[in-house]
Amino acid sequence: MKKFSPGLLPTVMTIPAVLIMLALSVWQLDRYFWKVNLLDTLQQQLAADGVQLPSGDLSVDEWGYRRVTLNGEFQHDQEFHLFAHALKGRKGFQIITPFVRSGGKGTVLVNRGWVPEEKKEASARAEGNITGEIEISGIARKPWKKSYSFLPESNAETNVWLYGELDNMAKSLGITVSPLFVELDEMTVPGGLPVGGQTRMSVPNNHIEYAVTWFGMGGAMFVIYLLFGFRRARPTS
Repeated sequence: MKKFSPGLLPTVMTIPAVLIMLALSVWQLDRYFWKVNLLDTLQQQLAADGVQLPSGDLSVDEWGYRRVTLNGEFQHDQEFHLFAHALKGRKGFQIITPFVRSGGKGTVLVNRGWVPEEKKEASARAEGNITGEIEISGIARKPWKKSYSFLPESNAETNVWLYGELDNMAKSLGITVSPLFVELDEMTVPGGLPVGGQTRMSVPNNHIEYAVTWFGMGGAMFVIYLLFGFRRARPTS
């Protein structure tokens, strides 16, 4: 029977690395099951009937992706222009408008939907600027900021926003708003703009692939370590 003698340095380098890779594999499996539960919860919230969004402070984690209804009036002269992905090959913006709720329940920033670049300004689609008190329904969404420091900044002066910076938007108007956006459902709008129903739920779940990768790397390193140890111990003639 061949002796196993890999040496001290290869052992010190290999065993901790393999254990770390196996731990990362287990962690990715845990993340996978957490993500599955999260996606199930989000789907249930999206499928549920709409409820009135509470006023005042509320949990963004609890209310994110929940279907809500609001009563109040749009403030079209204070809208924000959020740069959006192209729709059918046309560049455009999503229109975020302050919505003053009835009964003194505060203000919510409402994403009314997409418009082409040439219709960015409210005056270019005046017929779609619904006035008076109405009831609206949509999906509550968390605000978001840029992911990396090297990405470009939004420009409050030109009213071109690249991210859902709810706090900065509210600060630019000097108002207090709900800690969540509401993205409107698709609805009939005079002139057809903005186009509502722009909610997209993108929650990737690639953790099984990551778990297999870490496990495979750890396994491969351990096999190489074993082969090296047996080969090193082979007697020479």
